[in-house]
Amino acid sequence: MMKKKSIPASKPFLILFLCQMISALDVPLDSKLLEELSQPPTITHQSPKDYIVDPRENIVIQCEAKGKPPPSFSWTRNGTHFDIDKDAQVTMKPNSGTLVINIMNGGKAEAYEGVYQCTARNERGAAISNNIVIRPSRSPLWTKEKLEPHQVREGDSLVLHCRPPVGLPPPIIFWMDNAFQRLPQSERVSQGLNGDLYFSNVQPEDTREDYICYARFNHTQTIQQKQPISVKVFSLDSLNDTIAANLSDTDIYGAKPVTERQPVLLTPTGSTSTKVELRGNVLLLECIAAGLPTPVIRWIKEGGELPANRTFFENFKKTLKIIDVSEADSGNYKCIARNTLGSVHHVISVTVKAAPYWITAPRNLVLSPGEDGTLICRANGNPKPSISWLANGVPIAIAPEDPSRKVDGDTIIFSHVQERSSAVYQCNASNEYGYLLANAFVNVLAEPPRILTPANKLYQVIADSPALLDCAYFGSPKPEIEWFKGVKGSILRGNEYVFHDNGTLEIPVAQKDSTGTYTCVARNELGKIQNEVHLEIKDPTMIIKQPEYKVVQRYGQVSFECIIKHDSTLLPTVIWLKDNDELPDDERFLVGKDNLTIMNVTDKDDGTYTCIVNTTLDSVSASAVLTVVAAPPTPAIIYARPNPPFDLELTGQLERSIELSWIPGDENNSPITHFVIEYEDGLHEPGVWHYQTEVPGTQTTVQLKLSPYVNYSFRVVAVNKIGRSQPSEPSEQYLTKSASPDENPANVQGIGSEPDNLVITWESLKGFQSNGPGLQYKVSWRQKDVDDEWTSVIVANVSKYIVSGTPTFVPYEIKVQALNDLGYAPEPSEVIGHSGEDLPMVAPGNVQVHVINSTLAKVHWDPVPLKTVRGHLQGYKVYYWKVQSLSRRSRRHVEKKILTFRGNKTFGMLPGLEPYSSYKLNVRVVNGKGEGPASPDKVFKTPEGVPSSPSYLKITNPTLDSLTLEWGSPTHPNGVLTSYILKFQPINNTHELGPLVEIRIPANESSLILKNLNYSTRYKFYFNAQTSVGSGSQITEEAVTIMDEGYSEILFATSPVMHTVRPTFYKVQPLYPRIRNVTTAAAETYANISWEYEGPDHANFYVEYGVAGSKEDWKKEIVNGSRSFFVLKGLTPGTAYKVRVGAEGLSGFRSSEDVFETGPAMASRQVDIATQGWFIGLMCAVALLILILLIVCFIRRNKGGKYPVKEKEDAHADPEIQPMKEDDGTFGEYRSLESDAEDHKPLKKGSRTPSDRTVKKEDSDDSLVDYGEGVNGQFNEDGSFIGQYSGKKEKEPAEGNESSEAPSPVNAMNSFV
Repeated sequence: MMKKKSIPASKPFLILFLCQMISALDVPLDSKLLEELSQPPTITHQSPKDYIVDPRENIVIQCEAKGKPPPSFSWTRNGTHFDIDKDAQVTMKPNSGTLVINIMNGGKAEAYEGVYQCTARNERGAAISNNIVIRPSRSPLWTKEKLEPHQVREGDSLVLHCRPPVGLPPPIIFWMDNAFQRLPQSERVSQGLNGDLYFSNVQPEDTREDYICYARFNHTQTIQQKQPISVKVFSLDSLNDTIAANLSDTDIYGAKPVTERQPVLLTPTGSTSTKVELRGNVLLLECIAAGLPTPVIRWIKEGGELPANRTFFENFKKTLKIIDVSEADSGNYKCIARNTLGSVHHVISVTVKAAPYWITAPRNLVLSPGEDGTLICRANGNPKPSISWLANGVPIAIAPEDPSRKVDGDTIIFSHVQERSSAVYQCNASNEYGYLLANAFVNVLAEPPRILTPANKLYQVIADSPALLDCAYFGSPKPEIEWFKGVKGSILRGNEYVFHDNGTLEIPVAQKDSTGTYTCVARNELGKIQNEVHLEIKDPTMIIKQPEYKVVQRYGQVSFECIIKHDSTLLPTVIWLKDNDELPDDERFLVGKDNLTIMNVTDKDDGTYTCIVNTTLDSVSASAVLTVVAAPPTPAIIYARPNPPFDLELTGQLERSIELSWIPGDENNSPITHFVIEYEDGLHEPGVWHYQTEVPGTQTTVQLKLSPYVNYSFRVVAVNKIGRSQPSEPSEQYLTKSASPDENPANVQGIGSEPDNLVITWESLKGFQSNGPGLQYKVSWRQKDVDDEWTSVIVANVSKYIVSGTPTFVPYEIKVQALNDLGYAPEPSEVIGHSGEDLPMVAPGNVQVHVINSTLAKVHWDPVPLKTVRGHLQGYKVYYWKVQSLSRRSRRHVEKKILTFRGNKTFGMLPGLEPYSSYKLNVRVVNGKGEGPASPDKVFKTPEGVPSSPSYLKITNPTLDSLTLEWGSPTHPNGVLTSYILKFQPINNTHELGPLVEIRIPANESSLILKNLNYSTRYKFYFNAQTSVGSGSQITEEAVTIMDEGYSEILFATSPVMHTVRPTFYKVQPLYPRIRNVTTAAAETYANISWEYEGPDHANFYVEYGVAGSKEDWKKEIVNGSRSFFVLKGLTPGTAYKVRVGAEGLSGFRSSEDVFETGPAMASRQVDIATQGWFIGLMCAVALLILILLIVCFIRRNKGGKYPVKEKEDAHADPEIQPMKEDDGTFGEYRSLESDAEDHKPLKKGSRTPSDRTVKKEDSDDSLVDYGEGVNGQFNEDGSFIGQYSGKKEKEPAEGNESSEAPSPVNAMNSFV
């Protein structure tokens, strides 16, 4: 079926203008056509109804009209014929009705005041103009008056009256001074609507003598001036001086001070007033108040709000201005004047009246003979206007009769018109505030079809765009239009074409195959005509390489690419713009064929560059941003997230779309890459923001698609490389209209929960998907493959419906349709569901088992009939279990295993079986409800396999040449054991293996004595069991024959049970060395570490230690020899240490860690220097040498008692330095004890001071600590002791030099030099 619609008037391809529409013809304004068609007159231009003229210039009263034949013109003045031929001052323009009244050559404008009306007439009727009232402008002078000066006390109110002369039109009033400067106005001083100047309170600065009111008359371009007004303001001080000069001391002295007072209205007066305004005019209401302090004015409308977007406040809120008023603006408006002392108000009752205005103005009718039509004239106003009709300028009541015409109030009805029915009708709507006059003609024509579109016109259209082929036509009666493609093509029909009422053919999406010749045919009862046009489809123009965002340093070079692809028959032009303006006229900008290059970039080049490609048919563009940065070296640029966008605005509101625009925030040195638009649904999910879309960072507007019945708010987030900005402030809300749902629920399913029901489920529509209130669902179902009608039910906004009483597991066709209060969603698609399942009825048959090997079997079965499954076949389950082992003949607890095989499989593999065992199995079919009955149990047996390893192997009773082996049978023989295999070979000291010997042992044996072995030799044994299938896994062990009789201990690491034999033989070493039983004995600064070692001889041990819990590397100490103890020295008192012992060369073998803690430090105890690790090897040998040398020294130097110290002092001048006699090895003299006690001087050259002289008495048996205590002693140059002694030990002699401190070995060695 052909589809028709009207083309909007804004379409550029329209060449038609619609003159009239109500069952009538459209007459195109085609110049050639209009020359040939008869048409009644139409007024095209006329002067305004109220025409004020300049009395100094000629008066021009306009009246222009058109018609065929051209109309003639006549005028009336004040209701009577105006004979222009009799007035020499009046002429009419040729081919026009415009009058020119010559005033400049002696005419008087006042003589031509009056009401004029123009009539345009031809053979088809007469049109008339409005009544044009001519009045000359007047600008009279001010009447002379004597103006008294105004003397006002400070703080009082004042009104300066202007009272301008009455002019036409009224003059514009303003106040100035003698210097022609406008007087400043404020809340305190302002001009009223009547031109008066109001002072709410006067101040001393208001004193002046040149308050002048001016009246400007625009029509005559004259300004009239009032006499200057003088104002003198008396301040409080000046009044007091004047009073003091005229009053005696006994009189009341002083004027009252300036006092504040409540507001009082200067205009309007009283508490109420009235105002009448006409619809469409500007309503001005004024309130000016006096008071001190200056009052503030506020306006309200009683019982309502002031109209938004039409209300303005002027003159410091003293004037309320409402534009384009309507009847709804009627009401009481209250102005309130308020200061700190009180308030006053005034209520203005506003009534809005209306001059007549059109509801339906009459429109021209073009009819064919015999057709019907109507002229409608409807107007409104306040009060309601009256409607009257005229025919050709004559009241219709006295006009010539026309049988085809009938007047019915505001409508004239025409029936079966004839050519003589052509006329011009006037409709007049009037009330007391004005009138409306409209001309509308009835033109009866009989014309054959005409096509106005030029023949063979060529249309060129871009592919995938709409193509509009014109066929402008005219005929009376109205012709019918048909379109054909090609020379012999059939008539065009179908949804791929749109046929417009004006004859245009539209191809909404033109493709390459739309190219061709199209023929338009117009026919009516008077004839037929056709016209051909041609259509060409062109490839669209595309930018295949768009300019990209650039960042360039100052004074650098940058290039933007713009590579295009276009139709070969179109000539493209490329234009580059900067910030939507022309490129600067600068030689640095080089425009190439495909690029724009900017040389020597400066900061002013920063901006957006746009490449625009134009052809005669289309235009495309692409933009990129250029960011200019400072050249290095520059301080580091701080990059941050952009600031949020602001000033969000919604425009172009439609039902399903809206345009959102915004202003980006600061991008903070990182260009915005894109904007994210989010929306909130205040109706369904307030406070929850959802992602809507995103646009490039260069775009600040976006067209958004909307859903019905959603209260939208939008916000925008800017994103750059650093991150996302904070969201913008939300936009204003926009509530879309409700509509029927656009979509149906998703994921519709039908699955039964019981054998006799069908559960229909779906995903409910989300809030904004409902498109309107009252969301429900229409659920429909019927059994598939059965000739049943649909069963339907409407449910509330739920997501499940249960159908009961269904057969078990049968397919159903299901559909769920959404609906709301406005209607249904589109027809939904059908899905297949099934009613509830029941357990399968039949077990699988013909179950067969094929044993593949000792651990794997394959089972086969026949599938069950699908009808007996009674549900969705999920697969088959195989239950199998071991009955008994054939080797042991002993039953055990039955553990059933289950394997599931998905789908309609008929076989499966059973892995992990135990060899030489008897098994049973059965098979069951599985559906969604559960398992069916089991098939009869099937018995099968697995063959023998290889055995597991013997349960243990232990070696006992080692002798010089024999070992005894004992073992346990395998835990899993997996068949009948036939024998055991024993292999062994010797191992030398370098762990090399000798020749391998193999022995086969009967299966019933459990021990064996090996003889004729080498003494003191290590052997490695390999032991395993055998069945008829083969050998099982082996177990290994090592043992050593003894060297001689002694203690022997054997540990069996491989046996699950440890057997220890303890005869008194030589100890056999285990295979792997070990260090165990690490123990510590800790003191304040040292710890004794001991351990037990088992393994090869000649091991080199080391001790590693560190602070417990520390991540520092372990400290390592080497143990001399093969000792199993070591002393750690130099430890910190009161500290926890970790320690472990290792053996060098044994693959990093170490003991387990042990932890110990040193004792707390004691103030009275001294550290044993001998515990330092760096001289531990010298301790024992040096101690004995020191003791011997000291004894020799004492014997030689101390025979007979104490040293004669005093005598030695007298004999030597310098007792402090006595050099050694190197030639004979003797020593110098000692210093006196008294001298040492007096000055405590340090030792001179040759003395040796130990780095640490303190030891612990109880920790060293061979130290010198027992020789004295309490006072420190020192060796002199010659090695003798000096110092004061304080006590002796029992084992010391009665006399001799004594030391309270044991000298260290180092001290001793340093002394004997």
